[in-house]
Amino acid sequence: MARLNSFYFPAEDWPSLVGDTVLFKGNEARHMLTVLRTETGQTVRLFDGEGCEGLFLVKEIDNKRALLEALQINELQRPETGVTLAIGWGKSKRRNYLFEKAVELRASGIAFWDARRSQGKIPDQPKDTWREKCLQAAKQCGNPYIPELITLGDISELVAFAQSFDHCYIAWESEKATTPLAPVHMRSGKCLVVIGPEGGMEDKEAGLLLDTGFEPVTLGDSILRWETAAAYCLSLSWFARQESK
Repeated sequence: MARLNSFYFPAEDWPSLVGDTVLFKGNEARHMLTVLRTETGQTVRLFDGEGCEGLFLVKEIDNKRALLEALQINELQRPETGVTLAIGWGKSKRRNYLFEKAVELRASGIAFWDARRSQGKIPDQPKDTWREKCLQAAKQCGNPYIPELITLGDISELVAFAQSFDHCYIAWESEKATTPLAPVHMRSGKCLVVIGPEGGMEDKEAGLLLDTGFEPVTLGDSILRWETAAAYCLSLSWFARQESK
């Protein structure tokens, strides 16, 4: 059976019961009807990015809108375990790659923090384009969730943010970091992994994290770009998730 086409549908408009109908409109509906040429009688998958997903029958089509009937609705709980990456901000065209892999490998969250060596001004709030990139990736891979997107200030805000996590690690390019980050570190609880910006974090920043209980880990001998380091950490988390099934 061919994979069904998936479309984003906002949580506030989500139907309550099987058999309910919803009016599907906007950019997602236009894409469904004009690009993919979906017809009445076909079944599509909708999701809200927050754990709700369902199968819907296309009942009626009117211009660039469609009336959909809920055939199946699933409300999924976010896993209690998962990894959030806190990445030092920098000017980069590679953030879209990060968002894509974060969704595919089911990260719990992505936080950007303002390191001493960060380049450019970190936004006060996550950008809408970041969320859109995550939603596009979720449509492709079938993940019912998108990661929580967060922007933080300096190292002190990062320390405060870390208080809600069960395990906190700092990926550090230092001789003091001798323990390789491994799937076993991410098998239980909420995990936070801090990655520095291009050029790495300063020793003072790393020292503050260590003083507040972060465990230093290494990602290996190679000097990794930040997005490579992020993908590596996400892959380890994904491996841990698969092992625990």
